[in-house]
Parts: sequence; structure tokens; C-alpha cells
Amino acid sequence: MESALPTLAAASRALAAGTVSSLELTRACLQRIARLNPEINAFITIDEEGALQAAREADARIARKEHTPLTGIPLAIKDIFCTQGLRTTCASAMLANFIPPYESTVTGRLRTAGAVLLGKTNMDEFAMGSSNETSHFGPVRNPWDLDRTPGGSSGGSAAAMAAGMCLGALGTDTGGSIRQPAALTGITGLKPTYGRVSRFGMIAFASSLDQAGPMTRTVEDAALLLQVMAGHDPLDATSIDAPVPDYAAALPCDLRDVRIGIPEEYFGNGLNHEIRAAIEAVQEVYRELGATLVPISLPMTGHAIPTYYIIAPAEASSNLARYDGIRFGHRADQPKDLRDLYCRTRAEGFGPEVKRRIMLGTYVLSSGYYDAYYRKAQQVRRLIAEDFSTAFAKHRLTAILTPTSPETAFLLGEKNQDPVSMYLSDIDTINVNLAGLPAISLPCGLDARGLPIGFQLIGRPLDEPAILATGHAFQQATRWHAHTPPGVTP
Repeated sequence: MESALPTLAAASRALAAGTVSSLELTRACLQRIARLNPEINAFITIDEEGALQAAREADARIARKEHTPLTGIPLAIKDIFCTQGLRTTCASAMLANFIPPYESTVTGRLRTAGAVLLGKTNMDEFAMGSSNETSHFGPVRNPWDLDRTPGGSSGGSAAAMAAGMCLGALGTDTGGSIRQPAALTGITGLKPTYGRVSRFGMIAFASSLDQAGPMTRTVEDAALLLQVMAGHDPLDATSIDAPVPDYAAALPCDLRDVRIGIPEEYFGNGLNHEIRAAIEAVQEVYRELGATLVPISLPMTGHAIPTYYIIAPAEASSNLARYDGIRFGHRADQPKDLRDLYCRTRAEGFGPEVKRRIMLGTYVLSSGYYDAYYRKAQQVRRLIAEDFSTAFAKHRLTAILTPTSPETAFLLGEKNQDPVSMYLSDIDTINVNLAGLPAISLPCGLDARGLPIGFQLIGRPLDEPAILATGHAFQQATRWHAHTPPGVTP
């Protein structure tokens, strides 16, 4: 079923023309949240009062002709971004009552642009998970089938977007946490180049992998959100000091000059046959649009999972050491001594998956194992990055096309007793984070159960315009991005 909801871009044009007000859009989103969130559980915190006040201010700003394309647009924010004065939990008991005294750079830029922040969305605890089932606040349900996962860790933002609770959402992507849930819920999700978007005020999971990005209905909407999010930030030492191009202006393109790589390693026997057929149909669309498809090889692809699950837990172990019951967050009651305070605070505050990754990360960083595991993983990571750079240069590629996920949305609880099976959900997305590249997931079909299928376009560093334009061309030629869950349309 096609959506009756406006895209972010269409709503922006309507707001500028005065045919709708931000207050009307915001109230409509809040009403939808009130109706659908009890079942879907996409939001942890809803800031109704703050959102309505921001909408009134946006309408006044539009009336004064001082607006931006995001002024008055209702957005959902993954609960990993610090929002001054508004609870930020990271979906963990450790931060269940944490109210930040400062604002993240990304949410601050959105507020400055006049966007309306509706509230904070559910997620896997500390962004560790692929199904949004590790949240202290309960699992998120996929609007396409409430018995299934929306993916993770940005499952709340994906579900809110798919269910029409907002016109755009923020997610973060450490190993696929924007793109995999985007694919499983039939929306568009962009993971920018590492360093393109500031991480200041974004609660860290794995600092060399984490990156914030937009989750939207269309590529055009993602371009508008990224325009405000991107840019150098002196508060983030990993932020890239490079000009930000006009992403929306770069969307129209002639695909006759585009070369798209098709890596054989992503199309092996483990790929679901319905996803394979959908991706082959995508390739045919691109051929008809004039693009050149080039068979390529990325031989280090098979090393992604072990490399990632050494590096990411190691960095998580380091980052999460700060949650000790002394500085902020949860604190165990009546500790006997300092050791008891540390042990019980962390045992009570962290869930099983976070504890698993902390223990794994601590092990690979420990004396005697650092060189064998962490150092070796970093060396393999370099080879994975070189795989991509060699392929782009050798074949003069604009983008690389792959599946986003090897399967469609799986049942809640289906993989909870098999962590490795859960980790393999990200097998198509992890290499992009290890290499620091931009990538976007777009909807491209439905399986026999009516569940969304997504494909991924991977670009060169800082070449978001190329993958946005290539993705936009596909959406101009197809209608998969307009489909919404049949049970939640207006």
C-alpha cells in the first residue's frame, strides 16, 4: 500500500507555502504516536510540550521568512544523542534517569535549523544489537508485522519512520544499525563517511566505527537532513574539516556516466533467494537507466565478522568503563565497599548483551592477547579498506551495489539464544564501517510474506553526493519507497 503521508521534502514545501502549519504537522505526529506507540514501542520518551512549543516557534519563523528546509519538520531522535534537559537513556538501566546538562552537536544543529524534536526513540542497549530486543525498555515491533523485529540498533527510529510517527529520524550506525533496520522496515537509511557528522554528545559504543545519519522515506529527504547534520565540529577530534556540498542540488544525475560494482562475495549461497531476485531486479533498473554494471571482487569480505567483533567490543569495553556508579548514571544501593559498588552497579545497570561485549572486549585487550587479537584485527581492517579503494580505482566505480541484509525481518526471540546468528544479520553492512565509507540502504521489494527488502549503495569517502544521486535515480524510476505497512496507514 502506498503512503498517504507527506515526505519530509513535500512537508517542507507545504510549510513554506503556508498550506500547512508546523503545529498541525506536529499534532498529527503526536496523535499517531499516542495511537501506535503502545503496540510498536518505538519511543522511550515523548516530549509533547517541547515539541508543540518548537512548532509554534517554527511557524513564527516561517511567517518572518527566516526558515530553512527543516524548519517546522517533526523528527524522531534515537535515544543515544544527548538532549539538554530531556532524558537520554541509551535504552539502558544504567542511564534510565539521566538528564544531560548539554546538547549533542547534531541535535543542536537540528534545533538551530528550526526542526521539531518529538522525542527519543527506542534502541538496542548502548546500540549493541541487531533486533532492538536488548533494550531495557522492551523490544520494538516492526510495523509490517508486530511479531517481527524492525532490526537494530536504530529499530525505534526505523519503526517510527515506517509507521508515520515522524517525517524523519536520526539513527547511528556502528556496523549497520541505520541500514539494516531501514531495509527491514522499508525506509531509506544513510550511513555517512566516518567523520562527516559530529559524534559530540552521541553516547559512544565503538568510537572508531560510530556514525550518525538520517532515516527517512526518500533519498531527497535524507539529503535535506544530512545537509544540516554534516560539517566540521571542533568539539569532535575525529570530525573531518571539509566543505559540505549541496546534497539536494546534486540529486539529479545522468546515469550513463555511472559505473556500479557488483561484488561476487555478497551474492553467495547464503543469500535468501527472494532477496537475490529483488537485487537482480534493481540491477536491471539501473541498466535501463543507462548505468554500467561491473562485476568486481572484494576478497577480504569474509573476514568482516571476526574483525568487527574484536574491534567493536574492545572499544565498547573502554568506553563503558566510565559507568562505575560514581560519576553519573545508576548507582548500587548501600555498597559494602568500593569493589562492591563497582561490581553491583555494573551488574545491575548493564543487560546481558552489553556484558557479553564488555567481557569479550576486555579479554582481547588484556595483556598477552592484545597483539594476537586487537592488533591483528586492526591490520585486517586496513586490508578491508584497501579492498574497497582498489575496486573503486581499478574499475572507476561510482558506487558498489549489494544486499543490505541477507534476510527480511525475523521473528522476535528467534535469534536470542544464538548470538552468532544474530551477529550475522550485519554481514552485508559491517565492512562499510570498518572502511569508514558512506553507504545508503533503499527499499526495493517485498518478499512472499509482504516484508520489505533493501539494497545498499556504497560510495567513496566523502562521496555522499554520488550514492545519493544514484539512489535518487532508482527512486524516481520505482515506487518501492512509497510503500508503507498496510496496518498503520492513516
